[in-house]
Amino acid sequence: MSAPDVTFRDAGLQPRVLRAWNRVGARLRRMGWDLPRLTPESIVGAARSQARLDDFGDDGWREPLDVLCDSIEREAQLSSFGRIALRGLLVGSLASRLRLIDWAKHHPEVREERIERPWVVVGLPRTGTTLLSLLLGLDPEMRPLLQWEASEPVPPPDLATHAEDPRIAESAKRFGQLENLNPAVRAMHPFGATLATECVTLFNFELRSLALETQAHMPSYGRWLEGASMAGAYDLHKLALQVLQSRYPTGAWSLKTPQHLWHLEDLRRTYPDARIVWTHRDPLKVVPSVASLNTALQRANSDHTDPLAVGREWDRKLHLAVSRGMAFDAAQTERDWCQHLQYADFVANPVESVDRLYTAFGTQVSPLHRRRMEAWMRERPQDVHGRHRYDGRDFGLDRDGLRERYAAYQERFAIPEERESRVR
Repeated sequence: MSAPDVTFRDAGLQPRVLRAWNRVGARLRRMGWDLPRLTPESIVGAARSQARLDDFGDDGWREPLDVLCDSIEREAQLSSFGRIALRGLLVGSLASRLRLIDWAKHHPEVREERIERPWVVVGLPRTGTTLLSLLLGLDPEMRPLLQWEASEPVPPPDLATHAEDPRIAESAKRFGQLENLNPAVRAMHPFGATLATECVTLFNFELRSLALETQAHMPSYGRWLEGASMAGAYDLHKLALQVLQSRYPTGAWSLKTPQHLWHLEDLRRTYPDARIVWTHRDPLKVVPSVASLNTALQRANSDHTDPLAVGREWDRKLHLAVSRGMAFDAAQTERDWCQHLQYADFVANPVESVDRLYTAFGTQVSPLHRRRMEAWMRERPQDVHGRHRYDGRDFGLDRDGLRERYAAYQERFAIPEERESRVR
């Protein structure tokens, strides 16, 4: 079956139900009712009520919650739906933290679980990281972090219940609602309760997460996050994996999030034997694509999305990420601390690219894994939900400026330029 010939651009109206909801909320705001509340105290109280627990562990979440709430109120320009969505995300993240801390307290043996040689994909967004993560997760010896279990790892499912946990249906319902409210996003990024997901979700428990920043334009939170310690967030990241595998024996995890690129030192401290893959793609494709995705995500939560501001902020953030990555790379005495994968080579032959990565890490792709990858590529083409088209000019991104700004990165890793026709 051929992929639909659909083009999504960032201009466009919100779905009718969302516009109606936000009109009602706007009227309430004019009457002085700015609901729901987005204060630290109200969010903490709601998280405790939801989890029926009150021990958050250490205080690593307090400062980011204060910064987030301030940034939301001053910068995000949330719609009524956006206030509900952001409050739900923050409350849910802290409630999951409470449950995680409580589970580890009552099951101290989970901290003895060993997370051995995880695969970790660290490239920028829109560089093939999602597809690579999905293909790695098809290895029968591998365990990908699934979307349904990432946000609510407690109670951890066991072998008997993992495939029919009621959280799967709940997660699938939420993703269906997201697609209905923001259909453009479906062509930009795959969503599904049982698909491999970004482990950035585990950073939500410390509220030090790039995923939170994608929900609204919150540059002050973003810049705070770039300079904040991630040690506690990585400790919770590891604890969540330990809890999840404590009742479901796991050989190795398949993980990925671009946020690791900002924090490679913490990543290697937490997982010293990780098999790290850094994906690379022409920045002239990456930066506008990331700006487009974030504009689409933020439009669902805000009445006043500014594509130019989004473009400037994410251009700055992505440049910082590759600059930090290059500095870390230059400081390493082990030149094989990671494997580099060119997007152009990967999309030309995904299965063989994975095979070469396995060889580089001293192992081999099994026949079953190869058959699964071939079946996935045959049955799930990249544009199954439509093509993601974008234009850098919509976000104030100048080709010559981008080429000059990322020249050192592109030269350092010999990243080829892409033709104009390649828009994904």
